[in-house]
Amino acid sequence: MPNELPRWRTDRIVNGLTNGAVIAYPTEGVWGLGCLPDLDVSVGHMLNLKRRDWREGLILIASDISHVNQYLEGISPEAREQLKQVWPSAVTFLVPDNGSVPTWIKGAHSRIALRVSTHPTVRSICDALGGAIVSTSANPTGRPPALDALRVRQYFGSEVDFIVPGQLGDQDGPSEIRDLESGAVIRPGKSG
Repeated sequence: MPNELPRWRTDRIVNGLTNGAVIAYPTEGVWGLGCLPDLDVSVGHMLNLKRRDWREGLILIASDISHVNQYLEGISPEAREQLKQVWPSAVTFLVPDNGSVPTWIKGAHSRIALRVSTHPTVRSICDALGGAIVSTSANPTGRPPALDALRVRQYFGSEVDFIVPGQLGDQDGPSEIRDLESGAVIRPGKSG
């Protein structure tokens, strides 16, 4: 897996995100689109690129559990321990919404999707930001997720503000999604 990003590049990405950029970046198994979760205009632009309905909800991805603490308030100590045992990994958990996430992130759901990533590019971006970013697969709805930067360019052209260089991790496809309360696997993940 590739090394983390150099500081000058993360500074440029953070500056862009803070100013409303939508970025494309490699994750554990597919390329993702991301932006800051609190910037509704950026999230709206990203959803328009994907042709995705906001009601479907989006994943927040981080490099450390502390980046998602505000969304975990109210869960049991046992549930928090379960997250600590699994994260960082390519597993996204659905956790009960405690009212701290914007509607345009949770969509029409009573739970929110969170992941603490192992991917060094994601970790570099989130470490530099000191927080989570939105993560959704880099593809128009109904098309296969992008597996390289070329496919991202083919899908979105100049509509993506910045394509972060890097390689995918060792996952084969999108992250696994599990329900934190029931333990049910909503979407299985596969290692490459």
